[in-house]
Amino acid sequence: MNIRHPAGLPAFLNGVEHSLVVGVLNVTPDSFSDGGKFADVGSAVAHGILLRDQGASFIDVGGESTRPGASRVSALEEQHRVLEVIAGLSAAGVATSIDTMHASTAVAAVKAGAFMVNDVSGGLADPEMVSEVAALNVPYVIMHWRGHSTEMSALTTYVDVVADVVAELRNRVEVAVGAGIARESIVIDPGLGFAKDSDHNWAILNNLAAFDALGLPILIGASRKRFIGALLQDGEGLARSVDKRDIATDAISALAAAAGVWAVRVHDVVGSVDAVRVGTAWRLGRG
Repeated sequence: MNIRHPAGLPAFLNGVEHSLVVGVLNVTPDSFSDGGKFADVGSAVAHGILLRDQGASFIDVGGESTRPGASRVSALEEQHRVLEVIAGLSAAGVATSIDTMHASTAVAAVKAGAFMVNDVSGGLADPEMVSEVAALNVPYVIMHWRGHSTEMSALTTYVDVVADVVAELRNRVEVAVGAGIARESIVIDPGLGFAKDSDHNWAILNNLAAFDALGLPILIGASRKRFIGALLQDGEGLARSVDKRDIATDAISALAAAAGVWAVRVHDVVGSVDAVRVGTAWRLGRG
């Protein structure tokens, strides 16, 4: 499949023929991989600049953990965590998106400099989200989602995980379009790890063409997730630790790029930048 790009990207990202590498910047105390590492504005901005310098196309800034079991935070607390970081990165010439389920945070973040809204709930967590994003006229990522972190592990029943996730994403896309969001500005994310077990995640990755049939850009977020740890468990059945999952994440980035996804969202930018170059050469048949 060929790479699709959403409308509304910064000019330097338009029309590139390789998958984008999105750097993850969690300004949270409790994210599963990097919680607490970038809790102050200075360290968060410095890390975002580093990710850009390492090759990230843009930085996805989040102020609320969505790891399994994580508690929600208020929109005000989320904004306290992310807005100065986004403004600081924007002042440094670093492109950013906002990872949020709160409509008010989406609006405030775009005003602070973010060019895109990444909503892991696909508009389900906040009924005001789709109308607010429509008014913002920015790209919008709709992820497949069935419930908040405290309940999603109980929502993993599917008849056919690929067909069901495609159908549920299609529904959310139509809701967004009905609210006034331009279809050409929408990106879809299958939501690896969200209300899905390990086999569900691998089935989705094995069937990316089914998602491409929706005719929209695809974002893949596999970085360091539990299903990778489970695959790489040791001889005693212990999952590979979070800090040792980057090589496998890079392999997924290469395969996703070879399949033509729009972007991969990762913590380790350096490895995935190289992986995407390999996957792109594989897809195009040239270096």
